[in-house]
Amino acid sequence: MAASNQNTSKTVTLIPGDGIGPECVESARRIIDATGAGVTWEVRHAGESVFKQGIPSGVPTDTIESIRKTRCVLKGPLGTPVGYGEKSANVTLRKLFETFGNIRPVRELPGVKTPYSGRGIDLVVVRENVEDLYAGIEHMQTPSVAQCLKLISRKGCEKIVRLAFEFARSEGRKSVVCATKSNIMKLTEGTLKRTFEEIAKEYPDIQSWHIIIDNCAHQLVKKPEQFDVIVTTNMNGDIISDLTSALVGGLGFAPSANLGNDVAIFEAVHGSAPKYAGKNVINPTAVIGSSIMMLRHLGEFDAAQKIENALLVTLEEGKVKTGDVVGYDSGLACTTTAFTDEIIKNLGKEPRTIKPRVYKPLNIPRISSDPVSVRPKSRRVIGADIFVESGLLPDKLGPALEAKAEGTALKLKMISNRGTQVYPDKGTLIDCVDQYRCRFVLRDAAGNLSDNELITLLNKLSPEHQWVHIEKLAEFDGQPGFTKAQGED
Repeated sequence: MAASNQNTSKTVTLIPGDGIGPECVESARRIIDATGAGVTWEVRHAGESVFKQGIPSGVPTDTIESIRKTRCVLKGPLGTPVGYGEKSANVTLRKLFETFGNIRPVRELPGVKTPYSGRGIDLVVVRENVEDLYAGIEHMQTPSVAQCLKLISRKGCEKIVRLAFEFARSEGRKSVVCATKSNIMKLTEGTLKRTFEEIAKEYPDIQSWHIIIDNCAHQLVKKPEQFDVIVTTNMNGDIISDLTSALVGGLGFAPSANLGNDVAIFEAVHGSAPKYAGKNVINPTAVIGSSIMMLRHLGEFDAAQKIENALLVTLEEGKVKTGDVVGYDSGLACTTTAFTDEIIKNLGKEPRTIKPRVYKPLNIPRISSDPVSVRPKSRRVIGADIFVESGLLPDKLGPALEAKAEGTALKLKMISNRGTQVYPDKGTLIDCVDQYRCRFVLRDAAGNLSDNELITLLNKLSPEHQWVHIEKLAEFDGQPGFTKAQGED
């Protein structure tokens, strides 16, 4: 039935999605409507059908306008072209509306048997959602060498760290763990680690510690019950949240929320699974779980609890089970429609074997909109990394560049290939590719490199050496804003 009080009704943009999306979204919509929650729907589209209309983003204008108005989205999975052409419409939606935090909870569920059953898994991955490698800034630097820029900002890290702690508080959780690869990527991943350690001091009521991401993955398989909230960077979060969903039954049970200061987008973690589309066999639990998170976001706590309880009762009783649990060809699997009907029938009941969590409103942190979040007292440019395309081997390229740099303010310090120093030769065995990073530093160690001095060097190099990319080597407050190559002194 429709929302019981139209005066307090909240409009939600409903995007059915691709593949199995429409079936899952319809299931969630039916259940929400059955509670009488104050929600009305504005149906819009994105994804594969939109790509086919020739819209490269996969997100049409009327969908964007609807989201700007409603500020809340429930969506099915969207198909993404693999390896060519268009950007992911999922990522586009997250980035267009600065939904900087991705919340992915996993919890052991009654009636869903896994190798981890009885371990009491109940954790949340809080994933930064708009930066990192998913900024999608890629270039072919040479015909055979591709580059992707990993962008991590202090502001982005502060947003996601504060969200993780606030989320822990809203659910009465006891600990937040920061998972990074800062032992290798000391500037990018290290920025999250340092920001986390600074902000954690403001939340003395919550335990906090840092873990290397590969050890985190190891520990999630070995002893997942030790984790409560894990905060991490975009790609790391994408990977380990899929891992965590497998611990409790798979992607069919994995909901998520994309949260920003202005817009929230709720969706399943799983994809569009086109081979199951239209067969009425798919498990809609992940989208239903996402809709429960949406209702709490909208302040509809009673309806959210009612649906969560009914879902848990349905799983607990086990009268109907979806194909991902009992096997699609087992003859025991129910339809998506039957599973939905059973949940609706169980509205008003409470589970016997699992204790519902007490939820409080989530305070989404709002950080200053100033683009500049760090203001150093001093800065100095001491050189530049000039990336060149060359078929020369290092023992030929090095002297040639040194000769070109004669008479300029800069001298060649070293050349690396795929991050390892190859000139001056250190006796290593490197199979080089045709992209070299050539590090030039000021001859005057106390100087400050000007753009004109750098341009002078580039003009001398360019007739014979194809440069493709430049990074200035800056010091901020006396500390280097760059890392050394492997093997560089």
